[in-house]
Amino acid sequence: MSQSLQNRNVVLGVTGGIAAYKSADLVRRLRDAGAEVRVVMTPAACEFVTPLTFQAVSGNPVHTSLLDEQAEAAMGHIELARWADVVLVAPATADFLAKLAQGRADDLLSTLCLATRAPLLVAPAMNSVMWENRATQDNVALLVRRGVRMLGPGVGDQACAETGYGRMLEPLELVEEVSRGFGPRVLDGVTVMITAGPTREHLDPVRFISNRSSGQMGYAMAAAARTAGADVLLVSGPVRLAVPEGVEYESVESAVEMHDAVMARIADVDIFIGVAAVADYRPVRPKPRKIKKDEARLDVSLERNPDILRDVASRPNGPFTVGFAAETHDLEANALDKLQRKRLDMIAANLVARGGLQDAVGFDASENALEVFWPGGQLSLERGPKTILAKQLVELIARQYRGQHPVRPRAVS
Repeated sequence: MSQSLQNRNVVLGVTGGIAAYKSADLVRRLRDAGAEVRVVMTPAACEFVTPLTFQAVSGNPVHTSLLDEQAEAAMGHIELARWADVVLVAPATADFLAKLAQGRADDLLSTLCLATRAPLLVAPAMNSVMWENRATQDNVALLVRRGVRMLGPGVGDQACAETGYGRMLEPLELVEEVSRGFGPRVLDGVTVMITAGPTREHLDPVRFISNRSSGQMGYAMAAAARTAGADVLLVSGPVRLAVPEGVEYESVESAVEMHDAVMARIADVDIFIGVAAVADYRPVRPKPRKIKKDEARLDVSLERNPDILRDVASRPNGPFTVGFAAETHDLEANALDKLQRKRLDMIAANLVARGGLQDAVGFDASENALEVFWPGGQLSLERGPKTILAKQLVELIARQYRGQHPVRPRAVS
């Protein structure tokens, strides 16, 4: 194994899950890659693997107590927080993810995570139902927006005899992910613009027409692109989500406002990802006052909104352009038609029809499944949390962008 972590200080946090048995091998793999490793264990982790095991494989004392008399001023968490180049928690249980999301500090590991300025990476490991639970997914989404990197989980057989998402990634996979943080990232030096959420087209001051969108996928894409090294501008319609850490943000309401915000900055963008559910039509003459319920019938004339995706993709020397398509039927045919008609570089499509499996994915849900198409290629991203899908899609976009646009001359604005 290459010395990709040579002279790097890694704090490995181990929490109380059955996957803790893999963490001893993880320590060995990290050291093989050149890292110096110090292990911090929660009390529950000590019930699965002994501290002595980790001391033997790391070559360093194992830390388990918040107030360590042997540490500087008995403040072990501060000493470790300053020492670390990166903090990796593997396994990270559902309970520990909840602690991080709440900002709790009732043991050494959770306190260390609050006290460090080093990058924080977590490798979730739990029963698949626990992982899919809305509470866990909300905690994960919050942590990702704060800049915490989620490594996995993987999918497969679990100790509880169930199969699904929740397996901790294998030690070699985790070492590779940690190493990425110290080398060039897939979108380093790249500027990415992402649109997210719905738009609102006003009928009067209190009523509007809109498209269904929670904004979760677009915000997850923004967080994933930022983690991949990009400078990210998020142009968002009205949603109730926190802006991901390190992401530039512009709030808009209508399709025209979103179009204007996008076109004002598009000349400096390398990759454009249109996730927003933009309303296709707007009222021709919105009423200046609230419409009263005086008539049995109300006719509203609509006119087309500007096509943001088409206008971006049609620019000379324009950005690598990725569209999204939410379809109720004929997903592949409709997605390929949109890809070709708007001359996109890539499109990600999903089914949103009600009934059966689709009740649990897509709109207002923490999970989705995507079919991704580009000229000459296709890839299925299986159903999973939007945070995981966003990471997978960003990596795919980066590969296609690097292959097709190694250097893109700037358009003159």
